[in-house]
Amino acid sequence: MIEERDTRVTMRDGTRLAVDVYRPDEPGEYPVLYASALHNKDIQGPDIADVLPPQPAHAPLWFGPIEAGDTRQFVANGYVHVIAQPRGSAKSEGYYGEEDTDHYDLIEWITRQPWSDGNVGMVGISGYAGEQWRAAAQGHPALKAIFPYDACSAYGGMFGFRDLHPGGVLHTFPYLLDVFSTVHEPRDRPGPLPDEEEALWREAMANPDFKQYVNLYNILTQKGQRTFVMYHAMTHPWEADGVVEQAEETFEKIKVPFYTGSGAYAYTYKLHWLGAQHYFRNVDQPKKLIFTGPAHVERPFHQYHDEIIRWYDHWLKGIDTGIMAEPPVRYWLMGRNEWRTGEDWPLPQTEWTKFHLGAWESLSVEPPRPAAESARKPDVFTQMPLTRTKTVERLRYLSEPLADDLTVVGPISLTLYAEIDKPDTNWIVVLKDVGPDVSVRTAREGERDLPANLPERELTRGWLKASYRALDEERSTPWEPFHKLTRDSVAPVEPGEVVEYRIQILATANTFRAGHRICLEITSMDVPTGTGAMSGVEYIPYHVTRSETVTHRIYHDADRPSHLLLPVIPETA
Repeated sequence: MIEERDTRVTMRDGTRLAVDVYRPDEPGEYPVLYASALHNKDIQGPDIADVLPPQPAHAPLWFGPIEAGDTRQFVANGYVHVIAQPRGSAKSEGYYGEEDTDHYDLIEWITRQPWSDGNVGMVGISGYAGEQWRAAAQGHPALKAIFPYDACSAYGGMFGFRDLHPGGVLHTFPYLLDVFSTVHEPRDRPGPLPDEEEALWREAMANPDFKQYVNLYNILTQKGQRTFVMYHAMTHPWEADGVVEQAEETFEKIKVPFYTGSGAYAYTYKLHWLGAQHYFRNVDQPKKLIFTGPAHVERPFHQYHDEIIRWYDHWLKGIDTGIMAEPPVRYWLMGRNEWRTGEDWPLPQTEWTKFHLGAWESLSVEPPRPAAESARKPDVFTQMPLTRTKTVERLRYLSEPLADDLTVVGPISLTLYAEIDKPDTNWIVVLKDVGPDVSVRTAREGERDLPANLPERELTRGWLKASYRALDEERSTPWEPFHKLTRDSVAPVEPGEVVEYRIQILATANTFRAGHRICLEITSMDVPTGTGAMSGVEYIPYHVTRSETVTHRIYHDADRPSHLLLPVIPETA
């Protein structure tokens, strides 16, 4: 393998980007797998991979940004691996985001090199996946296909508000990325802001929800000179006007085949799994979707490389690998722990099934019946703020133990009729698989309550800030409510008013085995896992919750039928 480090490539405006090239040590022209992200390119190549065996997500040396792919495997299979540093990061000049032509220019440079055969694909996950979508939209004809696994936001760019903060509930993923030095960004002293930005900054500085998290307030004081993505979310906690329409125009610009996806782990930071589904749904090109299991992929990133090479042998080398003859969707089914395939997403055979919230915190396919006024009383929980407690109050709705296996695959929603006593709250809902449960419930002592030690496994979550409840009915589906999220759509709740909320819950794939229970928890707060508002892993962030005590009342009668909509997949022989 020939290694060429820190090559300077000049863009059309004179800005020079730093690039590393790894290529076979044999003369000839080769297809190129190009990677680019804000992550430091100096930890992407074989220097680290040769001394750090792949680390599972639970290992102390797992480090998120080693994501550009296994250089040695690519080169051994007859590809050149080019790893670039975008402008405004690490060794590259300029400021990130001020252009929209760098990928085009870099691909043009690649095609002019003596080792390039003129066919280019892209590799790398997460931040590297986000750049693949940008490159595809720039439209260089030599870019023949992309493989954006852990796909990044589809609406509003790589860190778009909708896919990163679904339902308008801010979380600290961008902050934790910076703490863990995942993204390289320039910093300077705080300076004056334009008048409109100054007003938004002062509004954020006065927000008591932000002030209680001093680590986030500290970012605000520096006026965007540190952790800019988190700073921007706090000063602009909404989706900018026109973002959805602009994204829909970008979908039309992507003219290359793509293979996207993410894993069941990604509901914690949202943008990768949501982005993958939104690109898959909206871009009409040859495409494939993969949904992997609940464990985050190892670092340095090396998994699914056989699939990546099959993909590019097909699109860059013209080899019939059979990959396009296979079903377009492949997913890991938890509960059964096996791979399955499908023809589309959501799966065409889905039976959308309502599980109704009921009395005694039950969950059942039986809808509520008209009843006396006493049956219309709400379930209640009151949450004190994180400044006073780390106890998360909740309501916990459980089905009876299932008589048969129940397979659930796809996006989920919760329709909730609820009342709060303040102008706002954060709805946080959790779907769990509980069991097996062989207990019985009778009036006898010891059998009146469910066992406290039942196994349970969290599958996915959903979020909605009450003031962001306005729906875009035209773009909504029963299984994916599409909230407006723009500044002018945000409206405080009238305390004491019963409001219908439609809450998006991120898609999952799980078989609830016979004897297990479906569990839905409704909360309004989560808690950092460490002190100083820190969490142990950057991709499992906590959320910015309310700084005041809020009482929540949940209704589930015939006139206000709160229910969970599950994508049930019928089992066939």
